[in-house]
Amino acid sequence: MFRNVCTFAAAALLFGCAATRDGLDYASVSKTYGGPQKGQGRIVVLWDQGFNDALDHGYHVSLDNELIGILRTGTFIYVDRPAGRHELSVNEWDFPGVTKQEVNVAPGRTYFFVTRQSERSKAITVGSFGGLAGIAVTAAVTSGSNNPGPVDFVPLDEAAGKLAISEFRLAK
Repeated sequence: MFRNVCTFAAAALLFGCAATRDGLDYASVSKTYGGPQKGQGRIVVLWDQGFNDALDHGYHVSLDNELIGILRTGTFIYVDRPAGRHELSVNEWDFPGVTKQEVNVAPGRTYFFVTRQSERSKAITVGSFGGLAGIAVTAAVTSGSNNPGPVDFVPLDEAAGKLAISEFRLAK
């Protein structure tokens, strides 16, 4: 019985790895769909850190309060939007805060962002293992945080973004 449970768990972990990496790569997306339409810009968000197995629940990324995709390790999402001011965000049900990033979109441009676990998220994770002392440390570390959310959106210039994304797959 124990052997069957272990085999099932191993299969689930392997399936989780495969499931996060089976979308199109960015070169295929660009070739198939081209660049943004006239008057629009493209926003690309990628996630290169975290779990790469069944535990990778993903981050729900929204633009202007509309879900654009669930970002998992080794994946990217993109969306084309009209020129103007837009707001990227991540709001997780199990995290006490929202990440927000304003993006001023210019027509014909592509904006790349890589996501990283925020300092507040790191502190809360460490604090959750420390009992009362951990809670006190977490409160002290997170009280001055500029970003109350679970991730930071780190902008990349277009050349660096195209280079970085070459190993990523389109999130489903």
